[in-house]
Amino acid sequence: MKFLFVSGGSAGALFPVTPLALAARNAGHQVLMGATENVMPMVAASSLPGVPITPKTMFDFMQRDRRGSPLEIPKDPHERNLFNGRGMARLAIGSLEGLVPLVEEWRPDVIVGGALSYAAPMVASRYGIPWARHALNMGEPAIIDLSAAAELAPELEEMGLDGLPAPDMFIDICPPSVRRADAPSAQFMRYIPFNTHRETQPWMYTRGDRPRVVVSAGSRVTADYEFDALRNLVAKVSSLDVELLIAAPQEMADALRADLPENVRAGWLPLDLVIPTCDLLIHRAGGNTMLTAVLAGVPQLLIPAMPKQVGMSRRLTDFGASMLLLGGEDTAENIAKCADELLTDPSYRERTRVLSEEARSLPTPHDVVGALTDLVP
Repeated sequence: MKFLFVSGGSAGALFPVTPLALAARNAGHQVLMGATENVMPMVAASSLPGVPITPKTMFDFMQRDRRGSPLEIPKDPHERNLFNGRGMARLAIGSLEGLVPLVEEWRPDVIVGGALSYAAPMVASRYGIPWARHALNMGEPAIIDLSAAAELAPELEEMGLDGLPAPDMFIDICPPSVRRADAPSAQFMRYIPFNTHRETQPWMYTRGDRPRVVVSAGSRVTADYEFDALRNLVAKVSSLDVELLIAAPQEMADALRADLPENVRAGWLPLDLVIPTCDLLIHRAGGNTMLTAVLAGVPQLLIPAMPKQVGMSRRLTDFGASMLLLGGEDTAENIAKCADELLTDPSYRERTRVLSEEARSLPTPHDVVGALTDLVP
């Protein structure tokens, strides 16, 4: 059977769907991963065959309208969510140029699209192919889908559709206890941490004598995106009496080096290996990072980078597995106070352990591959 996976334009969109793609291939199926050209090296690093479906990056579509005019990122949280939906819709339109000929030539039996890969349902509907929607995190606000559908209205109308086609299966990697209240019925699947690796060194999988804390602003940090936020966050935590690890793309970690104490390690960290050795994770509420920590049973201090991350951060905090600081609250004093509470109050680790056990009890990607094959007549 042929499985076509459609991902987005970043590690955050690629990594969550990769374990299911690998499980499908390991079960003997043919698998292709379609994504933007710039993430093809990451696809290759996962040992999956990748097909570039657009030469443009996700940011090209997010930061420019259909006419190519530059856009400003809204400051209002609601408008920012609408902005994200419209940008991902434009990514879908651009992706169809490569996705349509790929489907016509390869003829997949099943399409699996990341939750924000709106080209997947469009091409699946056009060719009558069963498709599954794969969650990327603990659940973005529904308003993003509505905004994307509005942006795609001309293309959907041309296809004879009055909205985005519903999936034949929704694959959710969020533990049921912390799902969105309005989340749809789902085929649950255990989240499997995935990231590209570097040379493994003993410190990555062993604990030292001091509490170990990882700080991260996500995998997409560049000089123009989130670097200032990462640098500011590192400055605010540098006085903590802990073993500090900074997770960042290597080039950005090198740019931070002059401001770091010699005993602080910084660089591209294999979080699936490192986080289980940690006592606390302080980060910008990225979905993969959040779920990797949940699975490892590690408490978190969440400082969301985008409005769409606030809801999932609140749910995790309400469960008792994290603490949350919103814009303007993330002072060095507040971060130190929260870090101390998270490190010394055992209730946070206990609640995270409960959630970890729930996540680990969910069906594996291997199990879900079997459910996907049942979609094919």
